[in-house]
Amino acid sequence: MKTALKVFGWLLAVALITLYTFRTPDTDPREMAAKYGAPPSKFLLVEGDRAVHIRDEGPRDAPAIVLLHGSNADLHTWEPWVQALKGRYRVIRYDQFGHGLTGPHPRGDYTPAAFAETLGQVADKLGLKQFTLAGNSMGGGIALAYALKHPERLSALVLVDAAGAPVTQAVKGNIGFTLARMPGISWVMGQVTPRALVERSLRQSVSNQAIVTEAMIDRYWELLRYPGNRQATMERFATPRVPYTTQQLASLNVPTLVIWGEEDALIPFAAGQLFAQTIPGAKLVAYPGIGHLPHEEAAARSAADLQAFLAAQGIGSKVG
Repeated sequence: MKTALKVFGWLLAVALITLYTFRTPDTDPREMAAKYGAPPSKFLLVEGDRAVHIRDEGPRDAPAIVLLHGSNADLHTWEPWVQALKGRYRVIRYDQFGHGLTGPHPRGDYTPAAFAETLGQVADKLGLKQFTLAGNSMGGGIALAYALKHPERLSALVLVDAAGAPVTQAVKGNIGFTLARMPGISWVMGQVTPRALVERSLRQSVSNQAIVTEAMIDRYWELLRYPGNRQATMERFATPRVPYTTQQLASLNVPTLVIWGEEDALIPFAAGQLFAQTIPGAKLVAYPGIGHLPHEEAAARSAADLQAFLAAQGIGSKVG
């Protein structure tokens, strides 16, 4: 018994020394705010006194578009769309709780309902009576949650490789998300987060490798280590995710555009097809050779497709 305890103690000591040696510290909030929160960034108070990092660009009297980023991303993922859209639309994007410069949720609530509640607070604070809502991946699932509860607030819904479809098709995934779903390993990831792991996860998520720049890798790596975000990631991945039913999707009464990369390794193209077939009147635009981030991998084409769709709905100026 004493020998077993000694061995256990030795192993524990080795593990703690290893963890201490390779531990990746949190980033400094002030340095991150200076690097990623310069104008036009602002901080909007929601949830009482919690500040959400937000960018609100374009004419204030133009039709509004709210953009929701995906898991472990941040508002900067939408930069190509913003540059294409802000001349004729009011474009709003923000770091959701547990991401970017916003940091963890004050109540540790990472359910789709909680994210949708925050979206409603942001829209109310900005005085948005009606707006177009677009979301990628996790953000698309949150957009669906909001659309199901508040369809009257939306002039259009845009699902970009969105989460939440009731499909069971196996996908390759990426190493970061795979490890985050493993309880013991995810705890270690909360302490040891190599930059190389972030790079590999990004490259496994996209088909257009040209978008994975050194600056992009740094941003994902640094903002993941913003104080509280790694713990939030563990809690978010531990939160059960229940797909929307076909009955829920069929009940949607919002003009819907479904944008999908056919080579998505995280959420299969079959999910996009199901959304388009089930949501009444939904339009599907598919991109061959593109992965999970078509708003970055095929930025010009996807932004143009979005503008054409909005114009067809009578939202904003006509394209061309």
